[in-house]
Amino acid sequence: MSLSKQEKETIITFDETPDDAIVFTYNRAWQSHLEQKLGLQPTLNNGFGGKEYRIAKDRIRMPLVPKKLSAEQRRKIGQRLSKARRQKSPNSP
Repeated sequence: MSLSKQEKETIITFDETPDDAIVFTYNRAWQSHLEQKLGLQPTLNNGFGGKEYRIAKDRIRMPLVPKKLSAEQRRKIGQRLSKARRQKSPNSP
């Protein structure tokens, strides 16, 4: 059985109790991050590629408001980034 991309969801569920949140996902990047970076083990594997994980609710963040930058602000950030990359690069002159 093959699932469509629309059926391969990532669902984060929690309630008002201080317990853990549940993350259910088919997304391999999320699974890899949860397992390899955070050291979590799946609590459920549905056999079709979906896995469920338990994670502390305080690890779930509210979405951030996108920053609105002026052209000048973007230019300054670009300059700082270029300077940092030059300083980090071992082959820089």
